[in-house]
Amino acid sequence: MAQDYAFQVMINKGNNEVKTGDTWQPVKTGATLKATDEIKLEPNAYLGLRHTTGKMLELKSQGTHKVADLAKNVGTGSSVMNKYTDFILSSNSAEAKKNRLSATGAVHRTRGAGDVIDLLLPENQFSRVYGDQVIINWESEKVQGPYVIELQNMFEDVLAKYETDAKFYTIDLTEPNLSDKDLNAIMVRVSSKNDPKQTSSVKMIQKLSSEDYNKVKSDLTELGPVLDETAINKYFLANFFEKNNLLVDAITAYKQAIALEPSFEAEFEEFMYRKNLKQPKQN
Repeated sequence: MAQDYAFQVMINKGNNEVKTGDTWQPVKTGATLKATDEIKLEPNAYLGLRHTTGKMLELKSQGTHKVADLAKNVGTGSSVMNKYTDFILSSNSAEAKKNRLSATGAVHRTRGAGDVIDLLLPENQFSRVYGDQVIINWESEKVQGPYVIELQNMFEDVLAKYETDAKFYTIDLTEPNLSDKDLNAIMVRVSSKNDPKQTSSVKMIQKLSSEDYNKVKSDLTELGPVLDETAINKYFLANFFEKNNLLVDAITAYKQAIALEPSFEAEFEEFMYRKNLKQPKQN
């Protein structure tokens, strides 16, 4: 049966409005837009829309846009993407955020009592990785950069060391020392270059088995257009990985989305709280 709408609003940033008939109303996340509607974006606003074909569209241009014109410029999509829509909307709903604040459910990570650097990676059972690029993040109120990232195998042999002044780093798992087929688990530690005793707990990232890797690859191939380099697609990927319990890949996708559209920092923070990878600061 044909859809009676053109788009569904997945992300709404700013005081944007939709005109249905003669009436302008605020845009709401999860709402549908008909071809006869118009959209008005305020300065520095952002809209992430899902077309009925599954194609994702981001809109950042200030002013009024006819939904029919937007629909004409949408390429082919994948209907497989539609099955993730409810997951994305429910995970980021106001009700979900309220439930998170009152939840006492399972914690996906713990922080060592003596950690002066908080390495924001999940516990081992959630540390599987699909992608070749892993963006790790950490926080520290006491330790300033430069930081040293040290990677080891299970026998504590050092595989690689990196330095950075930032509180994140992209690890390339295709590097010769990290791409060995027999290397299934990599231990990660972040410390102060000036005082190596100031360090994080050791966290693990585990490569997927060949069977699991091929399953995820197959699912991503079906999604197709989501691999385009846009912030809304990276956001969609982050939710895809979260739904498949690939939290490290989700973190990486969120950071890639933020690089393209900094306002996605809010969704990233909410994800970190939702998965208990980070605790909200107490007022």
